[in-house]
Amino acid sequence: MSCFTFTKLLTVLLLLLVFLIGLTLLALGIWVTVDGNHFLHLLWPFSKDYLTFINVGLFCIAMGTALVVLGLLGSCGAHKESKFLLLTFFSIIMVVFLTEVASAVMVLIYSSFAKEIFHEWAIPALQNDYGIDPMVTEIWNATMIELKCCGYSNFTDFMGSEFEEQSGNVLPATCCINSDPCSPTEAARLPVQGCFDHIVETLREESNIVGGIAAGVGLLEIAAMSIAMYLFSRQDEKVS
Repeated sequence: MSCFTFTKLLTVLLLLLVFLIGLTLLALGIWVTVDGNHFLHLLWPFSKDYLTFINVGLFCIAMGTALVVLGLLGSCGAHKESKFLLLTFFSIIMVVFLTEVASAVMVLIYSSFAKEIFHEWAIPALQNDYGIDPMVTEIWNATMIELKCCGYSNFTDFMGSEFEEQSGNVLPATCCINSDPCSPTEAARLPVQGCFDHIVETLREESNIVGGIAAGVGLLEIAAMSIAMYLFSRQDEKVS
C-alpha cells in the first residue's frame, strides 16, 4: 500500500468518525430542544444551576451540523479525490483556524487592560450601586460568597458607600468570618482579602484549561489542512 493510499484511507476513516460524532451531537441537540424538561430531569444534579442558563440544544445542533458538513466534505473529497471538495474542506478549516487565532489575539490584547477595566467598574459599583441595584448586588454577593472575599481590594471599598450608610455602618457578611452584623472594626481585624486577586487566579486557572484545549484543536486543524493539501497536490501530480 502506497503512502498516498494509506493517507487517503486514514483520512476517510477519521472524517467518517467526525461525521458520526456530528450526527450524535445533532441528534442530542434535537432531543434536548424538543424534550428539554426530560433531559434536565436526567441531569438534575448537574443542571439545576447551570444548564438552565445555557441553550444546550442549539449549541449541540450548531456543533453537530458543522461537524457533519466538515466530515462529509472531507471524506467525500478524499474518497473521490475531488479537488473541489478538498479545497472547500481546506478553506472552511482555514477560516475557522484564522478566526480562532484572531480571537486569541484579541483576548490577549484586552486581557492586558482587564485590571484597569475591572477597577473602573468595580469601585463605583460598590460605592454607588451595591445594595441599591439588584443586578449589581447579586453579582457581587455571588462573587464574594463563592470566592470567600470582600470588595474589590478589601472591606474599605464599602466605607462611605450608599450601602454602608443605609445599613447603619454595617458591611456585607462576607467581609467578616463569624461576626453578624459585620462592623468595619471586625472586618479590619479579620484576614478576609479582596476579590480581585481571587478573580485573577480563577481566570488564570480557567484560561490554562481553555488554552490547552484550543492548542489541541488548533493542531488538529493544522493536521487536517496539511492532509487536505497533500491529497489536493497529489491530484495535480496525477494529471501531469
